[in-house]
Amino acid sequence: MDVGITPSTLSGTARAPSSKSYTHRAILAAGYSGGALVYDPLVSADTKATMRVVDAFGGDVTRESDHLVVDGFDGRPEVPGDVLDCGNSGTTMRLVTGAAALADGGTVLTGDSSLRSRPHGPLLRAIDELGGSARSTRKNGQAPLVVDGPISGGTVSMPGDVSSQFVTALLMAGAVTDEGIEVELETELKSAPYVDITLELLDEFGVEAGKRQEDGGDVYRVEGGQFYEPADGEYHVPGDFSSISYLLAAGAIAADESGEVRVRGAYPSAQGDSKIVGVLERMGADVDWNRDDGVATVERSALSGVEVDVGDTPDLLPTVAVLGAVAEGETRIVNCEHVRYKETDRVSAMAEELEKLGAATEETEETLTIRGGESELTGARLDGRGDHRVVMSLAVAALAADGPTTISGGEHVDVSFPDFFDVLYDLGATVNR
Repeated sequence: MDVGITPSTLSGTARAPSSKSYTHRAILAAGYSGGALVYDPLVSADTKATMRVVDAFGGDVTRESDHLVVDGFDGRPEVPGDVLDCGNSGTTMRLVTGAAALADGGTVLTGDSSLRSRPHGPLLRAIDELGGSARSTRKNGQAPLVVDGPISGGTVSMPGDVSSQFVTALLMAGAVTDEGIEVELETELKSAPYVDITLELLDEFGVEAGKRQEDGGDVYRVEGGQFYEPADGEYHVPGDFSSISYLLAAGAIAADESGEVRVRGAYPSAQGDSKIVGVLERMGADVDWNRDDGVATVERSALSGVEVDVGDTPDLLPTVAVLGAVAEGETRIVNCEHVRYKETDRVSAMAEELEKLGAATEETEETLTIRGGESELTGARLDGRGDHRVVMSLAVAALAADGPTTISGGEHVDVSFPDFFDVLYDLGATVNR
């Protein structure tokens, strides 16, 4: 689907969608339990993939008006009767690979062409070390994957700079093993706040897990023989700061001169992407975050370039790149090599698509530099690269371009923010689909 965006001014109040990261984990945690209610979930293409997997493992997920009713598989997933198709969801595949290692038999996991290009090698090797069997059918660490269990627990060592989701998968599965699982990291953990999200959610479901430092490295540990039991049998998903970042960026560059953009649902949590508020402040944006009320407010502001380290916040790269394109001076995004292994290579995607709009960019393996002072954005035809975050960030950039912009692949916002274009329209953007 092509989406047209015409330069617009925005004002009003929007509500952020619920967190995709928390929703994935909550659905699977409820699956590990005897049953639970998950309130305010993000229902999207990605999270539906996780729901299907819980069904395939012997649970059942039913959608009600504002919550999911999850009948769990009580810590012992059945061997699925068919191949598990994870679609485009890397989170689903990685978290579910850990669950599949608990089943007494073989599970086959696959996904779309993008997902089949993403790395899983360290997680597969970890399952082998724990006494299971896990392999890539193409012997390249990429899906399709074949996982045989059951594992009983133990200690594994793995690099931390490929994906934090490997640690999450093992911690979630380890709680219901006999021995528990300990994960020793050989390198610094990238995207560490996402494991903090996992620890926070496990605690909400009554599971004890934690981290310690040993010989200068991080070690994560979850005891075995635990049960997933949320208080009162229910869990409430917080708002999603990755999605909030697009709305705040849109307000900072396109709010009406006499108005502001207010975003509800911005409650504090372990989400690393809440750092977008600090990034905007450093760039000179007039932004206010009322943490108690969960409301963030931003006015149109004159922005200046800064350096931003996205080692722990890879999903912010597209948003920061767009802010850099409209800011004065140079914005340098560093520590971003791992952002190349998402739904697409987001570093190159943002550099190339912003250049089509007239931005001056430069990339190395680990950096992306945008020279806003040398950029003059003009509407163009852009390729959304089949990536929801690329599509949404480019739509924000289009608000500040001179002339209309067309972005291909608009339907991919369904992955994390299905109502994104409706929300933009309600704030005053001219959107044509």
